[in-house]
Amino acid sequence: MLRQVLTRIEQADALDGASDKLQAAVTSAVRPRTLRDLLHGSWMGHPLHPVLVQVPVGAFLSAAVLDLRPSRSHAPTALIGVGLAGVLPAAVAGWVDWSEMTRDRRRVGLVHAVTNLVATGLYAGSLIARLTGRSTRGKALAFAGLSVAGAGAFLGGHLSYAQGGGISHAAPEVARVPEEWTVAGSLASLPEGKPAARRVGDTAVLLVRQGDQVSALVDRCSHEGGPLSEGELVDGCVVCPWHGSTFRVADGAVIHGPAGNDQPVLPVRVRDGMVEVRRP
Repeated sequence: MLRQVLTRIEQADALDGASDKLQAAVTSAVRPRTLRDLLHGSWMGHPLHPVLVQVPVGAFLSAAVLDLRPSRSHAPTALIGVGLAGVLPAAVAGWVDWSEMTRDRRRVGLVHAVTNLVATGLYAGSLIARLTGRSTRGKALAFAGLSVAGAGAFLGGHLSYAQGGGISHAAPEVARVPEEWTVAGSLASLPEGKPAARRVGDTAVLLVRQGDQVSALVDRCSHEGGPLSEGELVDGCVVCPWHGSTFRVADGAVIHGPAGNDQPVLPVRVRDGMVEVRRP
């Protein structure tokens, strides 16, 4: 039954009208590239949203544990206040990531967001009740909020792990690269200072030659799997032709989003005029 519900949400094209309008609104509201990179987590090579979520989740769970104790402490009230304060930055980062996703993921993400909005409303009601002396009502609303937030977290997990939203689409390719040194091609066949794709085992590898030095990255973009070898090389960085994610060739570091994950780098060497690559 649960899997059927998830499948129906993924296929609920009735949500697309609202989804498309919200996507346009988020894109318009968060336009500066520097701000988008900040919210995507590009600056640290890891999506920012799941990091920020730890604040409200940790605060709300801690408040629930304290509420189960026979105590008149004001600590749960303070924790709920901290949790509510942490909701906004986590939500903003989540909306920016969501705006770069495919429609099927945006459908689940939209339900995820609405669920969390309901949970936030319940916690806000709990805080108000506690501050006005109605502690029993405050506890009841908090436990209801935790239950709804749990459902939202389940949807978020499905979005990430089952649908691949926010994960690195390049990381699984690393396991397909042979462990032993494998010839990717001759050094002479690589164009100078331009991205080139070669197959190593079952994996497409991006090779960039600078004189006698060669850098090797997984060719599949970590954001949505775009072919980096078809992108442009600008100031030592390769730009994905699909969505513009930019990675430094030397170490795979993400410089500009929407990618939030670094690009996997592969060991490379040149022997007898042949370029060889292996798994890290």
